[in-house]
Order: sequence, then structure tokens, then C-alpha cells
Amino acid sequence: MSTVTFRVFRGDRNGGELKDYTIEVQEGMVVLDAIHQIQAEQAPDLACRWNCKAGKCGSCGAEVNGKPTLMCMTRLDTLDTSKPVTVRPMKTFPVIRDLATDVKWNYEANKKIKPFTPAPNTDWIMFQEDVDRVQEFRKCIECFLCQNVCHVLREHDEKTGFIGPRLLVRTASLEMHPLDVENRLDMLKNEGGIGYCNITKCCTEVCPEHIHITDNAIIPLKERVVDEYYDPILGFFRRLFGSKKQTQAPSSGQAADD
Repeated sequence: MSTVTFRVFRGDRNGGELKDYTIEVQEGMVVLDAIHQIQAEQAPDLACRWNCKAGKCGSCGAEVNGKPTLMCMTRLDTLDTSKPVTVRPMKTFPVIRDLATDVKWNYEANKKIKPFTPAPNTDWIMFQEDVDRVQEFRKCIECFLCQNVCHVLREHDEKTGFIGPRLLVRTASLEMHPLDVENRLDMLKNEGGIGYCNITKCCTEVCPEHIHITDNAIIPLKERVVDEYYDPILGFFRRLFGSKKQTQAPSSGQAADD
């Protein structure tokens, strides 16, 4: 057993400070275990969110030594505990108290995305290769670490004209669904603000579910927006003949159009 000092943010949206707590830690502990021990022994009023403690609910997102991460998935033996371990709330969202932040903006921005829309009288035929393409996006646990680390939201606080990587992933899961016929490109170009993303891949790096956010979701969506609005030839024919999305499921053996 050894002692480790944790430097934890205490305060609210009006301000706060880092406060040191020294505890005895055991082998196998994660940062969330340490926060719970601090609550039990020294600071019962320390606020933090958690639920499953298994990396699946996305509730315990914070910044540990400056890195956005899930506290329940950050083992102490991966950190340099010879100096204080700093634990702060996610920077991008307003602090409610201590480590708990107000993430409701994400749910408000989600309303901009048109829901799943199948064609009338669809026969619901799907092929495994089409399912495989969008299945990755369904793994999202809405921890909002990708939103937190995105520089457009984090440094520029652009929350009126940009929906962020998490919601771009959700849009991709709908746009690439083989049975969806809705067109969301105008939303992506305008209120979705996909042009703000400069594909630094910082969102991909912090995703606890290892979703390839940039390569598999954002870049393909960017390509569709460019084809629709900035390619003069493709844009002309799509305006002439309509959206490239299919209005019915593909016939047997035929893959759905990207």
C-alpha cells in the first residue's frame, strides 16, 4: 500500500480551486476508486458523476493530468503517482459543481439532426456489409470526451454553428444506414458546421470505444457535402435527378449506395 496525492477541482461555475487530498491506494485501483475514497474519508460533499464503473455508461468523464478520459478506465498504475494527480472537470462544458458538468447542450444540438426515415412501404431488407458499416457508430456511450477535446468547442466555444464530433458520428450512422432516405447534407453544411472541423483526429484519440470518428464518420460526411455543394458537375445532376440516397432497399446481392 502507498500514498498518493490527488489535486481535485472544487468549485462551481462561478469559480473554484484545486484542493489536495492524500490517500492510501491499493493495487488495481482506478481514478474513480480514488475519488470515491476521498468522498468516503475526507470530502463527502465532493460531486462527481458515475454509474456503471465499467466504461460503458460514459458518466465519469473528467480530465486526469490534463487528458480527457473516463475515471473508471484510468488505472493508477498508468500514471506518475510520485507527484500529485490532477483531476479536473471537462473544460468544454459549464461546471455544475466540482467534477460534475452540464452537458445538456449536446442533447439540444442533437435536435438539429433529422431522425431515421425509411422509405414508405420499405421491405426492411438489409445486408451484413451495410450493417457492418454503421455498427461502429452505435458503440458510442455518449461520454462526450470527443466533444470536450474538440478545439472548435473547447477553445472557440462555437456551440451555435457546430454540432461536434459526437453528433457528426450520429449523423453518419443515419446517413450511411442502408434503409434511410432522409437528406441531412444541408444541416451538415450550415447549422451542423462540418466545415469547422479540420480533422486533427483529437476526438478519435480520446474515444474510449475506439470509434474511428474522423476517418469513418467525419471525412465521408465532408466528402458528401463537397460533392453536393461544391462539385459543379455532380451538384448539377443531383439537383436535376434528386438525392443520391436510394428510396428503397437494394435488391438481393446489391450493396447500398454510400
